[in-house]
Amino acid sequence: MIKINYYHSLIFFNFCIFLSAFDYLRNNSLLLVSLLFILSIGITHGSLDHIKGKKLLKILGFKSSVVFYFGYIFVGLTTIIIWLLFPKLLLFLFLLIAAFHFGKEDSEFLNKRKNFELIYFFKGSLIIVAPLLFHKNETLSIFKSLNFDITTSFLINNEILYFFILLSFISNIFLSLNKSFDAKSLLFMDFLSILILNYFLNPVLAFTFYFCFLHSIRHSISLIKEINTNLKKGLPIFIKKALPLTIITIFGYIFALYILNNYNELSESIYKVIFIGLASLTFPHILLEYLIEKNE
Repeated sequence: MIKINYYHSLIFFNFCIFLSAFDYLRNNSLLLVSLLFILSIGITHGSLDHIKGKKLLKILGFKSSVVFYFGYIFVGLTTIIIWLLFPKLLLFLFLLIAAFHFGKEDSEFLNKRKNFELIYFFKGSLIIVAPLLFHKNETLSIFKSLNFDITTSFLINNEILYFFILLSFISNIFLSLNKSFDAKSLLFMDFLSILILNYFLNPVLAFTFYFCFLHSIRHSISLIKEINTNLKKGLPIFIKKALPLTIITIFGYIFALYILNNYNELSESIYKVIFIGLASLTFPHILLEYLIEKNE
């Protein structure tokens, strides 16, 4: 897995350098392109949750899969409702959990040890901090469209942001201790790739390329390897299993965008669909992963 992920990181690193050369990408938001990538590639890495859910139900002694679907949908809808009622609280919580989630899933294949929560959080915090450092006004504007105004918070001071980037770098060093050269190079390339994306591209586009082409593909590779150690044989099986929930989610996103667009500008509607939608998927996804790890 380390060798596969090393080549994936190497390709992604060069891809980021290639993207940085295009002025068009620097000067245009391309929100519809971001939404398309997230719907087609980004959400697929969680589209086997129904299979994991059945595995969890078997461990817990439940026979009906209805319990899983009801619980998963309930957590997702509850996330949306809480966001509408308490947007500041929910978005702040989402950013914290997302930082941990990204740090954990991007590097867990290197180290399966527990009690690494803080290390994973600091590693993944780069995803949240980098756009605030390089495109602060744009990022704060996106937060404001999501009813989350932190313009007066000390957390967005450049000194604090640089400190978190340093912590992210140190966490990568910690995770690479006693690891192979490929593992060390992989973590360093990922770190640089995220910085390059956020320095040259707008926050949403930078997040989209990271989320779809690094985070999601890496997690999907691990899922394919669980299906079949031969990636070529496992890929078509993965696609077949992932299609049902992916298609359902796409229709849910499109419906939400249609409703929101009646009350907001298109750009604001897309921001809400992307981030509130991802939150409604991330919370049940992380809860499921946690329950499986705890009960296996």
